[in-house]
Amino acid sequence: MRTETRVGPTAAVAAAFLVTMIGTTLPTPLYPLYAERFGFGGFVVTVVFATYAVGVAAALVLFGGLSDRIGRRPVLAAGLAFALLSSLVFLVPAEWALFVGRFLSGLSAGIFTGTATAAILDLAPGDVKPRAGLVAAAVNILGLGLGPVVAGALAEYALRPLDLSYLVHAAAVVVVAALLWWVPETVTSRGFRIEPLRVGGVPAEVRGTFVRAAIGGFAGFAVLGLFTAVSPSLLGQELGVTNHLAVGLVVFSMLGSSAVGQVLSARVSERIALPVGCAVLAVGAVLIGAAVGAGVLWLLVTGAVVAGAGQGMSFRAGLGAVGAAAPADVRGTVVATFFVVLYVAISMPVVGVGAAAQAVGLVQAGVVFAGLVALLAAVAAVLTLRAARRV
Repeated sequence: MRTETRVGPTAAVAAAFLVTMIGTTLPTPLYPLYAERFGFGGFVVTVVFATYAVGVAAALVLFGGLSDRIGRRPVLAAGLAFALLSSLVFLVPAEWALFVGRFLSGLSAGIFTGTATAAILDLAPGDVKPRAGLVAAAVNILGLGLGPVVAGALAEYALRPLDLSYLVHAAAVVVVAALLWWVPETVTSRGFRIEPLRVGGVPAEVRGTFVRAAIGGFAGFAVLGLFTAVSPSLLGQELGVTNHLAVGLVVFSMLGSSAVGQVLSARVSERIALPVGCAVLAVGAVLIGAAVGAGVLWLLVTGAVVAGAGQGMSFRAGLGAVGAAAPADVRGTVVATFFVVLYVAISMPVVGVGAAAQAVGLVQAGVVFAGLVALLAAVAAVLTLRAARRV
């Protein structure tokens, strides 16, 4: 197994990771255009997102540990193939293409998140693995944040608003796929065999770290799910913001702040970053709920920035700790299991808000879910603080 540090291969994996995650959020500012084209409402958008979540979960559960057995490179290549196919399907002018495209996008994200994170950690020596975990976490969140900005800008100021984003993304996928040829394999193949992730599959020596990280990560991704579910519709229906780039930038305000929070907290230990991040997250969720109820744009952005910073702190600390603690031969499996928890968290508010909005309205549903997520984050802060004191 090769373990030496190599900046070029790490950058190649990070670039592929970034491009893949950009593709998963490209449709976010485009949903109003799809609704206009196909004549559907907010509930259909919820179902489309749920389709994406199903794809992510399926990929993580079925293929989360595959790279530990056949190697990182072939699994990364498969994730890029699904990302490319997803963008090509989105070019089909039919409503069914939204569901198929989002499912394929979910498969690409589910395959890529755990495998790319494990690959970046593999390429780093033991003393800098936490820093490598920061790189993986920041690239993941930054990609999610850049997707709405790229799609919003192209939709607002370029031709073919429902096509150009996917054409650009498809070209970028081809480029980063070529870069993977220069990435050394870090895993010795043990033969192809699909073994679904299972409850209790995390090694005993990692479980304490895993549980603390999962608590904070769940709360943080629940806030991300809430914000991405509410903000595009709220901006258009309640605040009159119809500029697609502006919608993308509002979504980016949280995800960009998350990336900044990860970087700024890089020198803070997991024991501090997890509870503090969760506490900041709770404050941000309260501000988002207040903004949704009052219909105030600046308060919404402020809440997003605060919540994003807290989410970034807790996510960076959790992912870095889990990745560094996991034995190399099961690192892909452990990291994929961690992401299963996160993607369950990010999908629940989206589906819940969409269903509740049909019954009580978007604003009321958003306020209630913001309160629930704030409570969850506060509980996570207390639990992670208690766990840290016992370490």
